[in-house]
Amino acid sequence: MHVARRTDAVLLPVALVWGSSYLAAKTATVALPVLAVLFARYAISALACGALVASRRQKRRWCRWTRAEVRVRSLLGVTQAAVLVMETYGVAHTSAANAGLVISLTIVLTPLLDRTGGPRLPWTFFLAAGLCLVAVRAAHFQRRAARTTARRRADARRRSRPGGHVALVGRLTAGRPMDPLHLTIAQTVVGSALFLPPAVTHLPDLVHSSATTWAQLIYLAVLCSVFAFLPQTWAVQGTSAGRASLRPCGKLHCMVKLQIITSDDWPLWQEIRVAALTEAPHAFRSRLADWHRGGQEQWRARLAIPGSYNVVALRGSLPVGMVRGIPGDGETSELRSLWVSPEARGDGVGDRLIEAVTTWALRSDSTTLKLAVIPGNEPAIALYQRHGFVATEEPGDLLPGGVTREQVLAKRLR
Repeated sequence: MHVARRTDAVLLPVALVWGSSYLAAKTATVALPVLAVLFARYAISALACGALVASRRQKRRWCRWTRAEVRVRSLLGVTQAAVLVMETYGVAHTSAANAGLVISLTIVLTPLLDRTGGPRLPWTFFLAAGLCLVAVRAAHFQRRAARTTARRRADARRRSRPGGHVALVGRLTAGRPMDPLHLTIAQTVVGSALFLPPAVTHLPDLVHSSATTWAQLIYLAVLCSVFAFLPQTWAVQGTSAGRASLRPCGKLHCMVKLQIITSDDWPLWQEIRVAALTEAPHAFRSRLADWHRGGQEQWRARLAIPGSYNVVALRGSLPVGMVRGIPGDGETSELRSLWVSPEARGDGVGDRLIEAVTTWALRSDSTTLKLAVIPGNEPAIALYQRHGFVATEEPGDLLPGGVTREQVLAKRLR
């Protein structure tokens, strides 16, 4: 099956299950307090994830988490818990249909949050976003007079929180080899720990709940949490937070993976490098003609620099992006040759490539990562600044013509 169709086949049932979670949560909060429902949902989810991890340990070696991974997973656990608090309280105090409609505005907000400081979104996005807002406004128009100010404020919070969390997942996991199952189990453990203290007094009610209530809690935990969170994280890491937020529509482009290449992969590097110099000659100091005079040995030599880190982004078998990491002097490494093909821009590929080189530099014990950019290349500069790079006083190399120099940016890693 084609990658895009296989991805849609995964996300479509997730959309159906996630939509039903509002009705299940509404029914459960009639029988139990909101915090008791949240604790039960997270605790059962943690047990389900634990069972999955135990089954996987028999097939593959368990990897220890680094401190950085623990921090990222804990933070995402807290933000996810905040999202579910707002959603569940909102569902408890309004109708499931109303909550679902309002939270659906995540489709609009997530791409905006995910692109902060990055390239502009196309005009078609704003057209679609406007139509979405009009539709939700029309759906709520007849109920507007009956809603209190507090309810309207709760609606606003419910709109923004899911989008913020999905965008944060994209930012913090970009370029990191983070297993979706490991991230999900960390989130469920953090959520269980957060909701246990306020739910302690309601545990007797939870234990003596009816079979129907327990069935709803298990449904929320296993299908609406574990089954939904795993594909969502997988989708965010594969494309972007903006695209993953479109899961109710079942629309997701082919997954993008990063592949480390060596000198033996020089034909692939040649293909993507020639494409970059042809499509964006203004963005590079090198010229396409310089590479046409070379040959196989020139391409191999570029990839064979000792300690270098060469990465190509692939959508299926099609190369859509590239980046290099080069060891520098002392504790400084360099990021070079970043490029993303036009059809893949806006999908978070550039973010993932930068994060991949950043991770490589950290593992190489570098304290600074620097790069050079052509002055006036504002989209690239904005992307780098979003990742913490700042301008330096270091003079860059002279550009062809001998008048203008490259602008050097740097980022402290430690």
